[in-house]
Amino acid sequence: MDSSAPETRNRQLRASLTRWAPGLFVMAVGVAASIVLASLQTLLGALVIALLLGMVLGNSGLYSAALRVGIGGGTKRLLRAGVVLLGLQLALPDILALGPQVILLIVACVTISFYGTLWVGRRLGLTRAGSLLMAAGFSICGASAIAGMQGIVDADDDEVASAVAMVTLYGSLMIVALPLLNAGIGLDATRFGIWSGLAVHEVAQVVAVASTAGTAALASATVVKLGRVLMLAPVSAVASIGERRRAAASAPTPGATGSAGRAEAAVVATSRSTPLVPLFVLGFLAMVLLRSLGVLPQPVLDLGRTTTTILLAAGMFGLGAGIDLRKLLRSGGRFAAVGATSTVLLAAVSLLGVVVLA
Repeated sequence: MDSSAPETRNRQLRASLTRWAPGLFVMAVGVAASIVLASLQTLLGALVIALLLGMVLGNSGLYSAALRVGIGGGTKRLLRAGVVLLGLQLALPDILALGPQVILLIVACVTISFYGTLWVGRRLGLTRAGSLLMAAGFSICGASAIAGMQGIVDADDDEVASAVAMVTLYGSLMIVALPLLNAGIGLDATRFGIWSGLAVHEVAQVVAVASTAGTAALASATVVKLGRVLMLAPVSAVASIGERRRAAASAPTPGATGSAGRAEAAVVATSRSTPLVPLFVLGFLAMVLLRSLGVLPQPVLDLGRTTTTILLAAGMFGLGAGIDLRKLLRSGGRFAAVGATSTVLLAAVSLLGVVVLA
C-alpha cells in the first residue's frame, strides 16, 4: 500500500481549502448580513436578501476570479445540504392529523399548480428549466423548492433569480390580497387558514397572512403549508426521472459521428450516471422520518432550523453572484406573466377545494 497516498490527499484538500477560502469568507459575510437585515423587517426573508446581496457583488467590479472559485464551488453543495436539513421541520404525524380530505386537497393543489405553471411557462416562452423552477416555487414552497429543483435541472442563475423574485413579489401581494378577499367570501378562521396554507408561496408569507385571522387560522395554515413542503420529495423525484428520460431520448443515432454525436453520447452518459432520485432528496426524506420519530430534542430542532436558513442563504448568495442583471431584466416580463397566472390559478383552485372539501 502506498503510504504517501493519504499525505497527498491531505495536501490536495489543504490546497482546495486555500483556493476556496476567500470566496467562502465573503459568502459567510453575505449570509450574516442577510440574516441581520431579515430580522429588522418582515417583508423580505433571509434567502431573498442573500440573493440580492449576491447580485450586488456579482454585478460590481469586486467579483474577482479568486472569489469565484469558492463561491461557485460551494453554491450547489450548500443548497443541497440546506434542502436535506429542511426535512427536520416536517413531522408526518402533524401532516396526517389534517385528515384525508385536506391531504387530498394538498396533493391536488400542488399537482394542478405545478403542471399548470409548467404548461403556461412553456407557452409564454420560458425554457423547460425556467418553467420547472417557477412551477416548483409557486406550487410547493417558494425559494426552498426553487433551490431543490435547481439541483435537478440545468437552469441558468438568471432563471433562478427571476423565479425567486416572482415568488417574493406575488407572495407579498397575497399578504394583502387574501385577507381582503376573505372579507367578502366569509371563510371561518380554520378554513381561511387552510386556504392560506394552500395558496401562499413562502412559509413566512403564510404566517403573515394567516395571523390576521387569529391563532386557529395560523395553526391550520402552518401545518397545511408544511404538507406542501413535503411534496418537494415526490415532485423532485418525478422531475428527476423526467429529465433522465429526456436525456435518454436524445441518445446518439447508430453511426453518429463528429462533434454532434460525441455531444449526444456525453449527455446520455451523464444521464445514466445520475441516480433516478437525487441523493439530496433521499436525505430530505431521511430527515423527515427522523423528525417524525420524535427522538430529537427541541434545541436540536431549533439548531437545525437555523442551520437550514444559513445553508440556503449561502447557496442563494452564490446564485445571486452569478446573475447578469441586464439579462435578468430582459427576461423579467415573461416570468412576471407566468407568476401572475400561477398565483391566480393556485388561489382559485385552493379556494374551490376549501369550499367543497374542507
